[in-house]
Amino acid sequence: MINNNITITKKNTLAGHRDCVYKVCPSFDSHFFFSADGAGMIAQWNIQNSEIGELLIKVPNSVYAMNVLPAIEKLLIAQNFEGLHLIDLKEKKEEKSIKITNDYIFDITVIQNNIWVACGDGTIIIIDFEHWAIKKYIKTSQKSARTMAFHQDLNIIAVGFSDFSIQIFDVNTFQPLHAIQAHQNSVFALCFSPCGQYLLSGGRDAHLKIWNVNDNFSLHQDIVAHLYALNDIVYSPDALFFATCSMDKSIKIWDSKTFKLLKVIDKARHAGHATSVNTLFWSEFDNHLIAAGDDRLISIWNIE
Repeated sequence: MINNNITITKKNTLAGHRDCVYKVCPSFDSHFFFSADGAGMIAQWNIQNSEIGELLIKVPNSVYAMNVLPAIEKLLIAQNFEGLHLIDLKEKKEEKSIKITNDYIFDITVIQNNIWVACGDGTIIIIDFEHWAIKKYIKTSQKSARTMAFHQDLNIIAVGFSDFSIQIFDVNTFQPLHAIQAHQNSVFALCFSPCGQYLLSGGRDAHLKIWNVNDNFSLHQDIVAHLYALNDIVYSPDALFFATCSMDKSIKIWDSKTFKLLKVIDKARHAGHATSVNTLFWSEFDNHLIAAGDDRLISIWNIE
């Protein structure tokens, strides 16, 4: 049931990208965030004054994944068919790069000194950050590794694949611990709940599934969440809500405790996106939800 007590306000629409936007992520400063597109352009935006983005760097191929390293003020960029670029955010220039694959890179996750890289050929590549070298290859599927989520308390990482499965790995030993036949198609999105009790997953089958971490990842709930592929899942900074976005052009806001749908943000009701919404980031700055998609636009929303 839709909750009319939640207010959705569109704060801004940001233009400037010349290709589909595939990733938005936070900066080390909560006022800023980064966006990456299919043309390899990485831009920086100021939420307080977001009319004009700043081109940070341009790489030759598309970028689906990036990750900020706030402690050292660096940005990791994953360039498809190539590898990783480390960007110094103070100097605004590339510090170093490493060639690791001839395939797509769908996600990257930094865990202590290791960078986990999810590749289109199904390989998970572990990079030693300090030595800037490949440490290990993990190959448990012939289909693409699409998304990852790290559980800090349990020292495990969940990886979603295009063989419809979610696999759980020990981040210290790199050993597989558990496999879930999760969806009816590719798994595109994974997110552990802030309380650590649940793993949320979504994929091409448009379902949102909630798995009970403490009960051997048993299925807690299965929700037909969207009309088409579910692309991303993020929690609000206060952990009261989470958001999903989809190829069906909508963003949906959900209650974190009950998993009930609260609001739908779409073109008709809130002047939302006109095409697939690919990526979400919920900022700590004024609780702004940031979304981007195939229409090359970035939208900023206030949710109260």
